[in-house]
Amino acid sequence: VAWLDEVSQDAAAIFLLGDLFDFWFEYKHVVPKGFVRVLGKLAQLRDRGIPLYFFVGNHDLWMNDYFEKELNIPVFRRPKEFIFNDKKFLIGHGDGLGPGDKGFKRMKKVFTNPFAKWLYRWLHPDIGMPLAQYFSVKNKAISGEEDVKFMGEEKEWLI
Repeated sequence: VAWLDEVSQDAAAIFLLGDLFDFWFEYKHVVPKGFVRVLGKLAQLRDRGIPLYFFVGNHDLWMNDYFEKELNIPVFRRPKEFIFNDKKFLIGHGDGLGPGDKGFKRMKKVFTNPFAKWLYRWLHPDIGMPLAQYFSVKNKAISGEEDVKFMGEEKEWLI
């Protein structure tokens, strides 16, 4: 919220490149506890006329239409080109792009499957949210520093 306050002072637009939350699931009638201040700030920025763009990340794969309908923020599931001052920018989240990362790509197919989403929706949020956060923390412990370490241009998939 503090960061959004700061950058909104002179922002022509704000791009949120996924993983804004450690886990996001859109239940039909529930906004997960702990997210309300961020959602309120995003709504306030949109009401001020600041364009916001949200790119789905690996922690918000189960995003549906809440951002678009409630906050008037377009949601993108793939990188998209934008032109600013006659310069082209390719903007997106990054996880699962390029070769490799096969484990994530398999997991993404399961997590974005409509039947899997329907099944998960049957879990009460008091069970579903902690379960997802547990696996998120466990996944970070498994991958360790590997995901955040720059391996040099010749070894990076997306370079």
